[in-house]
Amino acid sequence: MLNFPALRQGIRLPPSGWMLAGLLTLYVLAGLFGRDPWKGEDAIHIGSAWQMLSGGDWLAPMLAGRPFHEPPLYYWSAAVSGALFGGILPVHDALRLASGFWVALTLAALYYAGRELHGPQHAAAAPLLLAGTVGLVLHAHDAQPMLVALAAYAGSIGAGALMARKAALAGLLYGLSLAACLLGAGLAPSLPLLAIAPFAWYFSRPRRQAAHTLLLGVLLAALLVAPWLLALEHYHPGRLNAWLNTELAPLRTPFSLNGLASFSSLLLLFAFPTLPLALWSLWQQRKQPGHPAQLLPLTLFFLTLLLLAWAYRPREIPALLLLPPLALLATPGALSLRRGAANAFDWFAMSLFSLLALLVWVAWSAMALDFPPRLAQRVVELRPGFNGEFKLLHFALALAVSLWWLWLILTAPRSPYRSLTHWSLGFTTFWLLATTLILPWFDYGRSYRPVAEAVAQALPAHPSCLAERGLSPGQRASLAYFSNLSPLDFTTPTGRQCAWLLVVGDQTHELSAPDARWQLVWQGNRPGERREKFRLFRR
Repeated sequence: MLNFPALRQGIRLPPSGWMLAGLLTLYVLAGLFGRDPWKGEDAIHIGSAWQMLSGGDWLAPMLAGRPFHEPPLYYWSAAVSGALFGGILPVHDALRLASGFWVALTLAALYYAGRELHGPQHAAAAPLLLAGTVGLVLHAHDAQPMLVALAAYAGSIGAGALMARKAALAGLLYGLSLAACLLGAGLAPSLPLLAIAPFAWYFSRPRRQAAHTLLLGVLLAALLVAPWLLALEHYHPGRLNAWLNTELAPLRTPFSLNGLASFSSLLLLFAFPTLPLALWSLWQQRKQPGHPAQLLPLTLFFLTLLLLAWAYRPREIPALLLLPPLALLATPGALSLRRGAANAFDWFAMSLFSLLALLVWVAWSAMALDFPPRLAQRVVELRPGFNGEFKLLHFALALAVSLWWLWLILTAPRSPYRSLTHWSLGFTTFWLLATTLILPWFDYGRSYRPVAEAVAQALPAHPSCLAERGLSPGQRASLAYFSNLSPLDFTTPTGRQCAWLLVVGDQTHELSAPDARWQLVWQGNRPGERREKFRLFRR
């Protein structure tokens, strides 16, 4: 009889070294590849990075031929990854790989911050908590500049934790984090990183050394950001003024208690299970309120929450900034659950993700094997024209992932890390299965490729001028990326001179021609989209 002692032994807890790195790498990479730019943020940022890569201005991002007043760091990193990997991957996948880089940097920074704040045995908990947070998974695998700020927040907490032991390294890390946030996400997300400095100084000993460390970080950040600002002022002074106005606009809005309440309620699901574990951790440490491991992330969390209520509408993307401090706050609580709570969390994780894995397999069977028939019919109804395919490589990979999950359930040893590991790796298993088996179905309905290609076919080979009315930035970015079309704004004098007009809307008056001189040439929509429609007119 064959003997497999390694299989019987199971995973070592807490995961560390190459094991931890490999598990987190699976999470980072799954979902970055094998799909078009999806509508919304993904299409916008891939479109801007693609234009930069294709010969655009590296100082000031552009979007479909128009100025795009965003800081450039994410687009630089995406353009570099596109140049490096565009020969072996589709260009949009190569560009999106930059998101994987920033998420990996965030997880690594959280690991080292957790080690400094809570000790080596707790180091793996913070990155596992972040990877298992419900609200991160979709945005972590889109093209998203806020991921730069996510890494900067994790790095800044790590710098604060390191300040007493390695002051020079802490100053370097703080300066790099602050500069990355300014160049990657802009002024508003950087304010909490500046505001945390006096608190970090007060929490640290000796305070004189802490002041020197923080001053070093601020000076380094200024030295790193200044060249871009000076170059932008020299070559594009109008763009610099427009960028500053864009950055300052959110800060001119009044503070909103409703916004504070909305962001707080958003976190209940968005930050699950990190938020309840953080609250449990604070309750456990209520008799030690002055501990630096608690004060530093807690202060950054509240500073960020106040900023969000001041400068942002309640949305998921800015709420990402709350996740790194929450993960570090939750670390002690996640590893000190009482036996009954730990067992309940463990069983919930195993049951939930086993059920979700089963549902993914059933959905795949309906798409690829047309079984069960009723569900297979529903799949086609929701995505008209979609044809599922059986791909042996995807099937084999998904089967291996499913067996790995079963092995993990059966062999994970008893440990304070057991429930957290089952949750985080169960989440990773579900995400891997979804992106391996049913991603094509979602991709078919969330991409503007069919619309962009149909518009290009309806136009002459070299249209003299195309204008648009009502197109969103994501739609314009998709037209530019898929069909190399950059329509002009119809409300401008130049746009009104065009002989072709593309309109979008869900109401009759939005889709109507400007006047009787325009003739309808084509109309269509994304597969499965019942409201949003496009129409192409010729004068």
